[in-house]
Amino acid sequence: MTANFKAAITGTGSFVPEKIMTNFDLEKIVDTSDEWIRTRTGISERRIADENTATSDIASIAAMRAIEDAGLTSEEIDLILVATVTPDMSFPSTACFVQKNIGAVNAAAFDMGAGCTGFIYGLSVANSFITAGIYKNILVIGAETLSKVINWEDRNTCVLFGDGAGAVVVSRNEGEEGILSVKIGSNGNHTGLITQPGGGSRTPATCEVIEKKLNTIHMEGSEVFKLAVRTMSNVSLEVLEEANLNVEDLTLVIPHQANQRIIDGIFNRLNVPKIKTHLNLEKYGNTSAASIPLALDEAARMGMLKKGENLLMVAFGSGLTWGAATVKWVK
Repeated sequence: MTANFKAAITGTGSFVPEKIMTNFDLEKIVDTSDEWIRTRTGISERRIADENTATSDIASIAAMRAIEDAGLTSEEIDLILVATVTPDMSFPSTACFVQKNIGAVNAAAFDMGAGCTGFIYGLSVANSFITAGIYKNILVIGAETLSKVINWEDRNTCVLFGDGAGAVVVSRNEGEEGILSVKIGSNGNHTGLITQPGGGSRTPATCEVIEKKLNTIHMEGSEVFKLAVRTMSNVSLEVLEEANLNVEDLTLVIPHQANQRIIDGIFNRLNVPKIKTHLNLEKYGNTSAASIPLALDEAARMGMLKKGENLLMVAFGSGLTWGAATVKWVK
């Protein structure tokens, strides 16, 4: 029997590495220019983790900030979900490293791989566990160190991505505030559009694989653009309808921060005014699963959301995957 409460976002946190790589820095290592990057992507700079920093390191800092913001201790976390495509290693899970780092001794922990949609997938799972009465406090983290899987000789991909982490605490709430609707989807027929071909069981890591840079990100940009705009627009309308909301009812919309042209295409389709959005693409680039929780933490700490106001989050990623959620803010 479903319990009579909602799953609410009660805390947010984020972290980005200190090192900044600007478009002018990229001009020195690949055939590109600041103008070319900005006009095609909207990105001016991105953060880069150093060689000693792994995904679990930045995820743990974001996690602790979210737990503190929620007014909890690590021991009160029941489950840790880490959405990432750049885990510390194939196994054990990055979530288990985070558990160790933050001292969440009472939590279960596992990773989720849904590309840039990973955070929404994690939010969907957390919502199900909370509303089913299984857990009380769940930590959902999106974290990536994409700089470690970038081909710095490919100007079509190396200009896009950056490193960062964002986290939320999802907790049981007996009031009206919380997750109103969430929907996730996928289409495996498009698995070849955004890939990291080498290093898995299909193409195990070898010297030849690394020499051919098959262990780095490969993407078919033009096809991704068309599918992203259409799919993110459609799933946004679906969750709005399920929550009985219109765009006019929203205080804030946070899309996956992938490319300014994609974002503009979605907002034009949905008639979302810029005043209702928070974007950080220009300074962080595409941080994959981290992009939405990173932007959400910034927006929350800037006071862009008040108790009872409505939020829409929407993403699209490799798989192909997509997802969206509407939330009535609890804080």
